[in-house]
Amino acid sequence: MVINNNNISILPSDELPNPFGQLGLNLSESELRETAYEILVGACRSSGGKSLTFISQSEKTTERVPSMSSLPSLQRSLTSTAASKVKKALGLKSSKKNSNSVSENSVNSGKAKRPVTVGELVRLGRRIESMVLPLELLQQLKSSDFPNQREYEAWQKRNLKVLEVGLLLHPHLPLDKTDNASQQLRQIIRGASERPIETGKHSESMQVLRRTVMSLACRSFDGSVSETCHWADGVPLNLHLYQMLLEAFFDVNEETTIVEEVDEILELIKKTWIMLGINQMLHNLCFSWILFHRYVATGQIEDDLLFAASNLLLEVEKDAKATKDPVYSKILSSTLSLILGWAEKRLLAYHDTFYHGNIDTLQNVLSLGVSAANILVKDISHEYRRKRKEVDVAHDRVDTYIRSSVRSAFAQEMEKIKSSKRLSKDQRNPLPVLSILAQDINELAFNEKEIYSPVLKRWHPLAAGVAVATLHACYGNELKQFVSGISELTPDAVQVLLAADKLEKDLVQIAVEDSVDRQEWTDLRNGLTEICNKRCGTRRANKQQFAPSAVEVLRIMDETLEAFFMLPIPMHPVLLSDLMSSLDRCLQHYVLKAKSGCGSRSTFVPTMPTLTRCTTGSKFHGVFKKKDRSHIGSGGGKPQVGTINGGDSFGIPQLCVRMNTLHHIRTELGVLEKRTITHLRNSGATFADESVNGSGKKFELSAAACVEEIQQLCEATAYKIIFHDLTPVLWDGLYVGEVSSSRIEPLLQELEQNLEIISATVHDRVRTRLITDIMKASFDGFLLVLLAGGPSRAFTQQDSVVIEEDFKFLMDLFWSNGDGLPADLIDKHSTAVKRVLSLFHTDTESLIEQFRGLTLDSHDFSAKPRLPLPPTSGHWSPTEPNTLLRVLCYRNDMMASKFLKKTYNLPKKL
Repeated sequence: MVINNNNISILPSDELPNPFGQLGLNLSESELRETAYEILVGACRSSGGKSLTFISQSEKTTERVPSMSSLPSLQRSLTSTAASKVKKALGLKSSKKNSNSVSENSVNSGKAKRPVTVGELVRLGRRIESMVLPLELLQQLKSSDFPNQREYEAWQKRNLKVLEVGLLLHPHLPLDKTDNASQQLRQIIRGASERPIETGKHSESMQVLRRTVMSLACRSFDGSVSETCHWADGVPLNLHLYQMLLEAFFDVNEETTIVEEVDEILELIKKTWIMLGINQMLHNLCFSWILFHRYVATGQIEDDLLFAASNLLLEVEKDAKATKDPVYSKILSSTLSLILGWAEKRLLAYHDTFYHGNIDTLQNVLSLGVSAANILVKDISHEYRRKRKEVDVAHDRVDTYIRSSVRSAFAQEMEKIKSSKRLSKDQRNPLPVLSILAQDINELAFNEKEIYSPVLKRWHPLAAGVAVATLHACYGNELKQFVSGISELTPDAVQVLLAADKLEKDLVQIAVEDSVDRQEWTDLRNGLTEICNKRCGTRRANKQQFAPSAVEVLRIMDETLEAFFMLPIPMHPVLLSDLMSSLDRCLQHYVLKAKSGCGSRSTFVPTMPTLTRCTTGSKFHGVFKKKDRSHIGSGGGKPQVGTINGGDSFGIPQLCVRMNTLHHIRTELGVLEKRTITHLRNSGATFADESVNGSGKKFELSAAACVEEIQQLCEATAYKIIFHDLTPVLWDGLYVGEVSSSRIEPLLQELEQNLEIISATVHDRVRTRLITDIMKASFDGFLLVLLAGGPSRAFTQQDSVVIEEDFKFLMDLFWSNGDGLPADLIDKHSTAVKRVLSLFHTDTESLIEQFRGLTLDSHDFSAKPRLPLPPTSGHWSPTEPNTLLRVLCYRNDMMASKFLKKTYNLPKKL
């Protein structure tokens, strides 16, 4: 395979400057490419080996470049069928084309005469970094080695220009003004431009050139003579040369395709890193630019290149976080600014560029632009690093793109309609402009939802909502101007208002669906993610943690009411009822959707396990004898806890934000009602307060829905925490085995962390109710462990002291030294538990007698030889037979075992 210069036709409109900077000398791309390939061949062959073919310009139509077809490693790659690791990492598809034909055709083109071999020139037995390659070539090659004197002089001038750029214009180390070597080199190069210098090994001019060049190339930071020659590792010369090498990845005949041998070529190119001063970070950045530039330069037809560039920028982002090198940061900033500028030119008006047929390209351009912006803002911006501002770059950028492009699309629709109306001004009864515009905007909104929003949602969860809100504002401005110019409801005005009403409903519907049908329903950028991850290390002062979609819906409602009262009509009080009723139903729908999928108390309350005998250490595992199982059950076990459809979809912070959102809506409804009264008064309506508070004229449905849904959310959240999230420490841990070694402390620790999250998140007006529900759920869970905890739990009468102490600790957690719930509220809900706990320090004989008496009182069993089995009610009480029976089942003593064996044939504990 011959590395060749691909003829790339750059579209004038997409011409991009080189981000690595200007060289300051007229060194053409072909000259840079030849130098880069000489470095590559030298790096691969500096220790000798087989020769590599060098094809001169006179022997082939393409440019004079060294061939790599004879490299052993590359020869192996030509027959390799293994998938490229580089391509796989970049997300590129492997091509089926074999590149052997390219190599053979290119090599065969040079059969006319024996070519000079580069391998012969650099077989020096030294490491490439210990020599100045142009100097070595100048010393070894003579004019007789070239087909003619013109080619020789061009070759010599090119090598001297490279030395000038690498040693004088862009040196690895700054030049010392007192060093005469730089002046001497300039004189030599200036003289060579008029007359070629003699470059033989023993030439005096060559010896002077060698001394001068080596003096400049072997400088070091500490003033010593370096063993490494620095002549091609100064920025930006090294980046320009490396760019030429990376272009070898592309197929000669298919300029948008990366060759299958890219892995092997990369391994060869890496041999130049030590000479060019390239590292992995610079490689990632350069390769990203090459992929992006090739996509632009070839007419933006191969999306895979854009996709690969975007993937590689993810590595660049990691590199940017890991380094503070100012040189790298400067190159990075320049490169990404060009990429971002190109991307934003399209994204700020994406309706003009992207459509249903090329929507995948929009995703690639967005991904590229967002990655570039993220790095520029978060990893390069000194202001950001200094202030450490919490900013979601992707969200904010995409928000800007949506608003900008939608405004542009709206303006185009407006201009198109106005032009059309001017052309058809003689038409009878033409539709008003705003009526036509409403229809077109409606179509634009639905296209936005169907085509663009699914892509934009990846970075902006409320993409469709933002788009329709922007359209709503744009149309609203036009509508206000229209309304201000009319004094009565003419047929045209009615048509406009009807069209506007339909558009309003459609836009609101899209916004509502966009905001509530998402699992990631709420925006956690205000710190909830950090709270959740750090287990609530600190309390947050921000109490306005609610969904931004609710703000948007309330804003639309407010603007709707405001627009209604701007209509110059005398019938506001009459029409207000219908308007508010419609808004009320719409908001009620939003509230109900906000609660959906979050579960309820019954979702998490476990089903009661079958009655068992405690069998710690027993081989019977707490089951009844086979003949009794038909009416009692198959033994104990853990209660079965329900789950939300689709699994554990919502975490505690998300549920808390939903409560806040509903509370915020409930509060704002009162504000809207007061604002409506003010509007009515300003419009001259009498009895404004009565008009709003009349039947159907205030937000009764949505207000009631908010109250009810908050109650249900609090209860569901409480039982989710206790019976789902804390299962490992409650059901799997508390009192399992020895009571003294499995006490309540782990449960209290986990519960306290959840309470801290809630205290930092939930609004003050909702917090007390939620924590109260959590307390009630924890008391229920505590009793369930004691009365239905399965055969792994057994209690002696003496354990009652520990159990009562643990329950006191649980109550104290909610009291929190007076900072938590009121003491009388805790006492009220703990009474039932305390009454049941009294049974645990009652002796077994008394328990049996109480159980017999209660069972005899509640059943007529004169015809039966044994006591009937009392049903499980789930409402625990010391006067309820099933509660007493369960205390006996978990009583760890011989008397209880004998009674249960005799009465219900439960196996005795061994």
